[in-house]
Amino acid sequence: MTSDTHYTNHFDAMATTFSVVIAQPDIDATYASQVTNAIRLEVERLEEELSRFRPTSEIWRLGNLKPGQRSRITLATWDCLSLAKALHQETSGALDITIAPLMRLWRNPDGTPRTPQEAELEEIKPLIGCHLFDLHEEDLSITVHTSPLTLDLGAIGKGYALDQAVSVLNDWGIQNALLNAGDSTLLALGKPPDEPAWTVRLDAEHGHREIPLVEQALSATGQAEQGQHIMDPRTLQPVPFTTRRRYTLAPTAALADGLSTAFAVMTDPEAQSLCSRHPTLTFLTP
Repeated sequence: MTSDTHYTNHFDAMATTFSVVIAQPDIDATYASQVTNAIRLEVERLEEELSRFRPTSEIWRLGNLKPGQRSRITLATWDCLSLAKALHQETSGALDITIAPLMRLWRNPDGTPRTPQEAELEEIKPLIGCHLFDLHEEDLSITVHTSPLTLDLGAIGKGYALDQAVSVLNDWGIQNALLNAGDSTLLALGKPPDEPAWTVRLDAEHGHREIPLVEQALSATGQAEQGQHIMDPRTLQPVPFTTRRRYTLAPTAALADGLSTAFAVMTDPEAQSLCSRHPTLTFLTP
């Protein structure tokens, strides 16, 4: 692939760095930069809507609903919450977007780790679980059953943003691109000229294995950079620290993103069993 058909641009959003690699001969560097800027605007729009840390966001607003209240939600929020619900069920609770109160219990205000008392864990149990909200497809609405309900889309949001970026690429006539959200989730569209696929190299533990991607997403979850930050919603305990990264292949980036987080909680046999039920999914082991 020659440099005049391979354009890479970056931007920061969602607390990470996004990369957009475009490889096709009918555009120039200026056009590729304009495409990346259009993607940036879409990702920023989604962040404004889906971030639980922004008081103007939809997710923030939902967290302030009273038990029993029902509210219409936007399509993006619906997409993410319905996927989260489905993954929560499919993973037997290993993925749970309501565990922010649990995360807070295991951290001091300065971010250092702490071990909560059993009474503290019991106290937050009524605030955790995807059964605490219902979705109504007929009018794209939600009913909440506890307050406050903290919804955290960190395990899905970046992948969902990559999926939505594909629409932007289509609008700009881009067929061949590799989208990357912080090196944790990648989405391949088309393939580079004269090559069979986009090629992604895994880490040393996986033997620097090269994975070909065509119309597919790859996501990884690990603790090496952030430390022991992954919680098991089923036990209310942190997942034992490991430097191992869990890789997942899926048809969409949001699905790969969510499953890689769940697989970091689940055992290898549990992850492999789930993938055996869904042929489009792959859990990569060393």
